[in-house]
Amino acid sequence: MIKLGIGQTIETKSNEDGIKQASFLLERLGKNEVDIACLPEQFLPDNNITDFEASFSQFAKIAKQYSMTIIAGAFYNKSGKELRISSPVIDNTGQFIGTQHKIHPFDYEKDSIQPGKEVKIFSTKCKFGVVICYDMVFADVAESMVKKGAQVLFSPARIVRRGIHPWHIYCQTRSLENRVPVLGANMQNAKFGGKSIIVDLYEDQGIMIPKTKMTVGQGIRFEEFDLKKFEKSRRIRYSDHKKFV
Repeated sequence: MIKLGIGQTIETKSNEDGIKQASFLLERLGKNEVDIACLPEQFLPDNNITDFEASFSQFAKIAKQYSMTIIAGAFYNKSGKELRISSPVIDNTGQFIGTQHKIHPFDYEKDSIQPGKEVKIFSTKCKFGVVICYDMVFADVAESMVKKGAQVLFSPARIVRRGIHPWHIYCQTRSLENRVPVLGANMQNAKFGGKSIIVDLYEDQGIMIPKTKMTVGQGIRFEEFDLKKFEKSRRIRYSDHKKFV
């Protein structure tokens, strides 16, 4: 069994306050013995983060203290001349082990953001992929991650209020398609709608059905999973998939 969780943030006036808020949520998740936790995309007032290790050193301390992997949201990050939206991952020893770049910049991001070119699989307490916000719309992103070994998909997101319903549908669909849990973390304020979601699956007479839990306001949500229960159904689903033109 593995315990997976999300933190839902609300608006703050400074990055310092935003990091304090996120640290408080992560501490709560850690005290509940969560193995892997995910924060929302761009939950700070200034989302241009040059140095993840320096900016999120407090997250690394929490990760080490509670032996908890942390997906620390997703932020604008410049490497050389290229500006990307990147999600830093901190392992359960407090080490920054890599980043997943957003593959599909959304609408207003397209003019300035360099798209990511690959999906990565991170391995700590389990193998997982990070699907950043708009990437959830594209079925091949999630499928590629799962076929590379991901047992869970986490999604740091920044979803406006009118987009919450379709976002929930996408999260449930990716879970059903790939037979994996999906955990989406969103922020909540006047513009962004919160309602972070955890999607689990259960079987009813041979039919897999999504089971969801949501978060309202500032808070956390976590769930315990038996990841082995998905393996047989996932093998069958992929073996039934026929290539066609």
